[in-house]
Amino acid sequence: MRRIQLFLVGAIAVLTALWLLADTLWPQPPSYFAFRTVFMQYSGVIAIGAMSLALLLALRPRWLEPRLDGLDKMYRLHKWLGITALVVSVLHWWWAQGTKWMVGWGWLERPARGPRPQLQADTVEGWLASQRGLAEGLGEWAFYVAALLLVLALVQRFPYHLFARTHKWIALAYLVLVFHSVVLAKFGYWSQPIGWLLALLMAGGSIAAVLVLLGRVGAGRKVGGTIETLVHYPGLDVLESRIALQPGWPGHAAGQFAFVTSDAREGAHPYTIASAWDAQQRRITFITKALGDHTRRLREKLKVGMPVTVEGPYGCFDFDDGMPRQIWVGAGIGITPFVARMKQLAAVPGDKAIDLFHPTAVYEQAAIDKLSADARAAGVRLHVLVDSRDGRLDGSRIRAMLPDWALASLWFCGPAAFGRSLRADFVAHGLPAARFHQELFQMR
Repeated sequence: MRRIQLFLVGAIAVLTALWLLADTLWPQPPSYFAFRTVFMQYSGVIAIGAMSLALLLALRPRWLEPRLDGLDKMYRLHKWLGITALVVSVLHWWWAQGTKWMVGWGWLERPARGPRPQLQADTVEGWLASQRGLAEGLGEWAFYVAALLLVLALVQRFPYHLFARTHKWIALAYLVLVFHSVVLAKFGYWSQPIGWLLALLMAGGSIAAVLVLLGRVGAGRKVGGTIETLVHYPGLDVLESRIALQPGWPGHAAGQFAFVTSDAREGAHPYTIASAWDAQQRRITFITKALGDHTRRLREKLKVGMPVTVEGPYGCFDFDDGMPRQIWVGAGIGITPFVARMKQLAAVPGDKAIDLFHPTAVYEQAAIDKLSADARAAGVRLHVLVDSRDGRLDGSRIRAMLPDWALASLWFCGPAAFGRSLRADFVAHGLPAARFHQELFQMR
């Protein structure tokens, strides 16, 4: 989390610092309209910069994953960049439109404008000046579209399949806003570092936007597959799907995830991989719980023999650290990455002492038997806690059961609020924050 927080703050700080080298938020002589002019420029720089970075992250760049601790963290950063762009864009819009309204209502008096400098139409600056009216009009409507789509993306009740269909149209609004920004940014910026950075960001963002609109995100990491088996656990409302993959899958580490498309109209959905990789067998397993509209329909929609597309692998929740001891907490369906890791350890034993805690609200014997068998084969000590029988799991309970907890790293997958609570508790008791690993498995 700290890496993406630093990235967000750092990006805004760099844009602000470079802008301040070219302009100022304290114009002389100070006045409402003078401040409005410079704030419109500053807010425009921050908004288009944040949107450009968000579009670049939407491409799911593989090289950036280890630097930002996985695609799950990158999507959280993508979300924060979108929120930043939305908030700053609203302020930008208000200073533009609100000022016009206040002048119309008689609350403000617009100062008299001097004659505009005459620019040659055949120069770049002259051509840009001639496009101001068009850029303002298109930019306003693109803002309305982008703001609506960003708000819908933040509403969790908005169905995922509709989110997947509509969210990509932000890319089209972005391209219009690039035109708006190029025309309306002060011409002097383009000969200074802030202009060079903006040009680079908008060029990269525009390429990313086109790829998003063409449906080319992750195109080089997709392979076809066929559903081989489907096993339903009714007590847990969980579906286990095994897929035979075509050649081309690069292999995966335990704890990683992939995007799976079974219906082009529904789009790709991310699922944690619940199997170790065997290049000879080329099989991959997913365990999905009915938590939303899409996952509730999977049992009826998926059929043995159905073709699917798998994209990935992604993620850095890979159990790779130098600690001699690990504590795993897989809450509910969050047990999935630990299942994959245990299968991997059964094939290639490790030398770490590992305890796995699996708190669950529902006990299903068949599922627990399989989990217990995986734990025995991997040499992992399993602790199954059923909420109604054993009570809630918390940090004090883990520490009481494992006196050597301070020598361990802790790997958590499950409800985000539970993870935050557990992390805060362990860090408060002296566990270094870097030793608490949590998958932020929420892609919107």
